[in-house]
Amino acid sequence: MDYYLEVLKKYAVFDGRARRAEYWYFTLFNIIFGLVAGLLDMFLSLPNIGSYGLLYLIYILALFIPSLAVAIRRLHDVGKSGWMILVGLIPLAGLIWLLILFIRDSQPGDNQYGPNPKGIAPVSPVETPTQA
Repeated sequence: MDYYLEVLKKYAVFDGRARRAEYWYFTLFNIIFGLVAGLLDMFLSLPNIGSYGLLYLIYILALFIPSLAVAIRRLHDVGKSGWMILVGLIPLAGLIWLLILFIRDSQPGDNQYGPNPKGIAPVSPVETPTQA
């Protein structure tokens, strides 16, 4: 739940990096809260707008920008441009490629988008002491 709230605090922050945990926990809670909003629409018999219930539509519209922002920060974390999100417009193959990128581990160390949120430094070879 902390990750979900952290994403909401960074409502429209598109720069920087987001860890896998931040992205996936936000996505999990987003799905759960969306289902709850949909169920409330059904039980309260609220009016539909198109094929969506009123509460569900309000929830989805309110969370559109933070969802986009955390997805772009997640792409930054694996070293890709935020514009790579547009690959998702390609039917099936684009969504599969984005899923692969979202699952990948962070790029170690700093990259052009900022420091690694995990705090992992790049791996350096082990130095051996020189003999005198």
